[in-house]
Amino acid sequence: MKNLKGKCVFAQSGGPTAVINASIAGGIIQALSEKNCTGVLAAHHGIKGVLSEDFFDMTKESEQELLALKYTPASAFGSVRYKLKDFEKDDTDYKRILEVFEKYDVRYFFYNGGNDSMDTCDKVSRYMEKVGYPVNVIGIPKTIDNDLAGTDHCPGYGSAAKYIATTITEINRDAAIYEDPLVIIVEIMGRNAGWLTASAALADITGYGADLIYLPEVAFSKEKFLSDVKSVTDKKGKCIVAVSEGVKYADGRYVGEDAAATDAFGHSSLGGVCGILKSEVKTLGIKCKAIELNILQRCAAHSASLIDVEEAFTAGKNAVIKAFSGETDKMISLKRISQYSIEYETVPLTVTANAEKTIPPDWINPDGVSLNEKFYEYALPLIHGEPHRRLKGGLPLYARLKYEKYKL
Repeated sequence: MKNLKGKCVFAQSGGPTAVINASIAGGIIQALSEKNCTGVLAAHHGIKGVLSEDFFDMTKESEQELLALKYTPASAFGSVRYKLKDFEKDDTDYKRILEVFEKYDVRYFFYNGGNDSMDTCDKVSRYMEKVGYPVNVIGIPKTIDNDLAGTDHCPGYGSAAKYIATTITEINRDAAIYEDPLVIIVEIMGRNAGWLTASAALADITGYGADLIYLPEVAFSKEKFLSDVKSVTDKKGKCIVAVSEGVKYADGRYVGEDAAATDAFGHSSLGGVCGILKSEVKTLGIKCKAIELNILQRCAAHSASLIDVEEAFTAGKNAVIKAFSGETDKMISLKRISQYSIEYETVPLTVTANAEKTIPPDWINPDGVSLNEKFYEYALPLIHGEPHRRLKGGLPLYARLKYEKYKL
């Protein structure tokens, strides 16, 4: 809907990244310059902040600190994992959101997140259209998993991939000093898509890449795993394994699944794969170490990609530009038009909500444990460049916001 005049609300959801705040910074700074914008709010803890009317007033922040958000990791305004029910079955939350939007005259809503966040965005948009409330809703993509459909890649992935490749290089260097045979298993995030784990292959350009890479896209076999590990160790005296937390057996069961623990969206709790595989390697009589990178890979701003930072910032900016030009029920999409150049478009939220993009089979070598040139050509441009960082005493100095609550 064009020419809407009212307030903008920004919110963040899901797991954080090194550049999620860059997207919010780009969006907020652009919104503050829009003539039809009467106020800019940031919801505290995502959609829950909307439901509870818990807003920060972005007009109170200095431009200097908003720009500093560009290089500040994690979610500056808090995150949430809250699933909205289908409004055809239970519209309680939606009625409350409508009440809040009307009370604060919200005409633009921007949700920055991954798969489940785009689902929330889509539901809010469709409900508002159903009840006839004019509001433009735009999703801003974010996820280190890089599994959002409808976009070439996701802001957050490049920086996490750079961190993984750097870490694998350093681990490999460390392992090389030992005389006795050694296996190091590094567990990397990724439920059903192996983009992040595959980035361990990028360390090949340093000469210290992972020897074996196990992805969710390839059925996992303990027997093959042990055979692979023994073969590499016998040949090289050491073996660096990168394994996704979401590796599955041929029957679909996750190797590290805790079926009893699920999140708000019904996803099984994963983790501990490296420990399970360490126990298996010990049966070979080879020394083994297990490393679970866990949250370290999500917000390593000290190893961020400049390309990633700039693209995240521009994605947020374009979300606002698209919304104020009249677009709604869309997600910002990064389209690769050459090697390497990006255009910012939009795709319907229905294309990306709850959809997952996995690594194409022809990017994985027949051995199932390595990637080919198609992956390298895709991923290497995303990890380039070193962003500027404010430092104090040699340590990063991140954005210092006032966090003034908005009052009507």
